[in-house]
Amino acid sequence: MSDRITVGQLYTGPITPNLLNRSKTGEASNLTERPFAQVLEDNLLKLSNHAAKRLEQRGIELKTEQMQQIETALDKAAAKGAKESLILMKDMALIVNVKNRTVVTAMDSESMKNNVFTQIDSAVIIS
Repeated sequence: MSDRITVGQLYTGPITPNLLNRSKTGEASNLTERPFAQVLEDNLLKLSNHAAKRLEQRGIELKTEQMQQIETALDKAAAKGAKESLILMKDMALIVNVKNRTVVTAMDSESMKNNVFTQIDSAVIIS
């Protein structure tokens, strides 16, 4: 009998055959498994030092709901093969490194005016 990972469980990575196939003792194969902390860290949204400073300087506060929207936008960008993405929300813009799931910089609506965004290969607009 094999245990299945279902939607809603904490693990958010891809389901691989090694995770589904259990040995007779009930333990998963250790050949390709990563430590849980590594899996969790790989799927969390991170802020670079620069982005943290910009958020503080510009008085931008990211709420839990906004963080979830950004994570969803990152997932969509990653699915399309994006590397550096501009995420536009109501009153802010974020430049995000998709692979590392890291916010590189952040701007409020005032900072966005008359600005040119460079070194991006995609944009995700969150309504």
